[in-house]
Amino acid sequence: MKKNYKTIFTTERGLRHQEVALSAAPEPLSITMLRQPDKETLLAHLAEAEYLVSERTGVIDAQIIQSAPNLKLIVRLGSLFYDIDLVAAKEAGIAVCYSPVKPVIRVAEYLVLQLLALSKKVHSSEDAALAASTEWGESKRTNEDTFAYNWSKQENVGGLWKQTVGILGFGEIGAELARRLQGWGCNLLYNKRRRLPESVEIDLGLTYVDMDTFLTQSDYVANLLPYFSNTDMLLKAETFAKMKDGACFVSCGSGSVIDEYALADAIKSGKLKGAALDTFEWEPIKADNPLIALAKEKQNVLLTPHIAAGTINNPQKERASNYTNIIHHINGAPLEYRVV
Repeated sequence: MKKNYKTIFTTERGLRHQEVALSAAPEPLSITMLRQPDKETLLAHLAEAEYLVSERTGVIDAQIIQSAPNLKLIVRLGSLFYDIDLVAAKEAGIAVCYSPVKPVIRVAEYLVLQLLALSKKVHSSEDAALAASTEWGESKRTNEDTFAYNWSKQENVGGLWKQTVGILGFGEIGAELARRLQGWGCNLLYNKRRRLPESVEIDLGLTYVDMDTFLTQSDYVANLLPYFSNTDMLLKAETFAKMKDGACFVSCGSGSVIDEYALADAIKSGKLKGAALDTFEWEPIKADNPLIALAKEKQNVLLTPHIAAGTINNPQKERASNYTNIIHHINGAPLEYRVV
């Protein structure tokens, strides 16, 4: 096998993620990592490239494809490939594959858990069961006619069916969340800077709305916003004030996009019915985080220690799958998740 297959890797992610991806690259590949390159930069780098890895997003149009005469394969890390010109790729004889990202899928699963936990009031209900208090009355052995339904007098225990879930910061995780909620009878709203094509909205069962409509109509808001300078503390008191009365807030996005004190105030006031967070402004979480006190007071608040993506013992091994189809192509093996 020859060495130094010229490979361009484009990403929106930070240095820490880039370093792991580079460390996982197999020996035959010569990787050039580009973070959010402008079109001119990308065109220059693709002039001699044989492979292109595009992480999650990034327009790959006919001009880009035509500027890469040696390109053999485009790999999209994630499941959304609407911004790749498949017709131009096919005409140029370039294969296109997508590649599901395991941590992304696990975060989407975790968001479902958060939504269910709040709708079912799992945290306070578990506390009631573990307390095994005699204040709920005499215990009797159960049978088909003898049982004590809701013996702890829980209130506002519901479910997700027919509820409106708003997905904020819609990307790959949002797409995987939407797929998992489609069978739950939920009304799915989303808001993002660049609206998705209509075909993607139809496929995922999404409705695009402006931010005010998003906040006032969502029974549950799922935050997936990444951290950038313009998202720092973006979700603050004014945001929570606009949300629907009795709504819930879940988050697996960046912790530093949320004013946690404002969120805590919205829960204490009764404006919001609950919150579940897996990420925080300060990590590990600080003891004075205002949400901890609410969770300890048996409010409908669920806090977990940044584990939504799973416990990854070997990040390099997991990222090695980024390059599976390139190695398959080099070896003449069938490509996985091929779309062209």
